[in-house]
Amino acid sequence: MNPPIRNWRGQRVWLMGASSGIGESLARSLAAAGAHVALSARRGERIAAIARDLPDALALTCDATDAEALAGARDRLAADWGGVDVAIYLAGDYVPMRAWDYAPKAAAHMVAVNFSGAMAFAAALAPLLLKQGKGQLAFVSSVAGYRGLPKALVYGPTKAALINFAETLWLDLAPRGVGVRVINPGFVATPLTAQNDFAMPALITPQEAAGEILRGFATDAFEIHFPKRFTRVLKLLRLLPHRLYFPLIRRLTGA
Repeated sequence: MNPPIRNWRGQRVWLMGASSGIGESLARSLAAAGAHVALSARRGERIAAIARDLPDALALTCDATDAEALAGARDRLAADWGGVDVAIYLAGDYVPMRAWDYAPKAAAHMVAVNFSGAMAFAAALAPLLLKQGKGQLAFVSSVAGYRGLPKALVYGPTKAALINFAETLWLDLAPRGVGVRVINPGFVATPLTAQNDFAMPALITPQEAAGEILRGFATDAFEIHFPKRFTRVLKLLRLLPHRLYFPLIRRLTGA
């Protein structure tokens, strides 16, 4: 379905959203595996500091919601590297939200970062990858995109849209030699999930998440999901009719 990558040595990898959490850990893991890594995020000083720790890493400051900045970073990589082998969109925003505390500005920002930015990232890279006739695009979504969940009033729909977008991209690009993957983590200990006021089942570290992503790339899978002990349960819940799903989720979450 996608060309497996088992040897990262020499692979040119662009990470959008690499200033902390999964993105930072993945950058460090890829560099340790011999990849050429480019890190992008709004926090220029932070990604520059991370890049200094990694051999031959590039720090390209840009906002995921700025299409012109993304295109400029792509052009810089095309000039410096001659192309891109793997591009991964990790930028994301999360604000817990219920129907009675809907915050329009926070909601609009989640849509911009979680979904619109991913579309702009794909639009910036697709022409380059198609010209190369090879390469892979990946998007970090979430199991929150599988079905509706409490406190994910806006976050969940943005991730559901991203999953659908990645599926449609695969249909367009895979026949032309460009792979597409979607990455659906469960709970990962990051500054975003630190906002949660409930116990997070099967919580893993960003380092563990990075390892799961690399293991996923070693297969041909379209979807990389983890930790399996949690994500497989949610996949089963997707199969339930609404009359069973709604009361079960309310009971499990206390919503």
